[in-house]
Amino acid sequence: MKISIGNDHAGPEYKKAIVAFLEQKGHTVINYGTDTFDSVDYPDFGHPVALDVEKGTSDLGIVICGSGNGINMTVNKHQGIRSALCWTKEIAALARQHNDANIISIPARYTSIQQAVEMVDTFLTTVFEGGRHATRVDKIACQ
Repeated sequence: MKISIGNDHAGPEYKKAIVAFLEQKGHTVINYGTDTFDSVDYPDFGHPVALDVEKGTSDLGIVICGSGNGINMTVNKHQGIRSALCWTKEIAALARQHNDANIISIPARYTSIQQAVEMVDTFLTTVFEGGRHATRVDKIACQ
């Protein structure tokens, strides 16, 4: 699977651990995130991830910022994106099962690195259930 990842200054350590996990599993990672703790603007790193997922260049995306909210709002501005702010692996599973989420947003200041890796693992291995959920998902995008 090809996965795009982007993060601001709150997430370099998270990204490093997640990328190592993904590469160990054989995934290809496109890295748009910063590697420093110097203050940056999260939209600069969220938009490229959203564009990759929207265009099909990547299968799924991962975004990380302090609260997870700002970068989540950014990527959700893209028409083909359904990004879910997750703070437990159970929520990550439901985001995929019920909402067919294609990007996971991780709040670095409110989860541990281990939790983040577990959420990513769950997100990548959970399948959309379809059925009644597909009807709802089809109503999300603006016309």
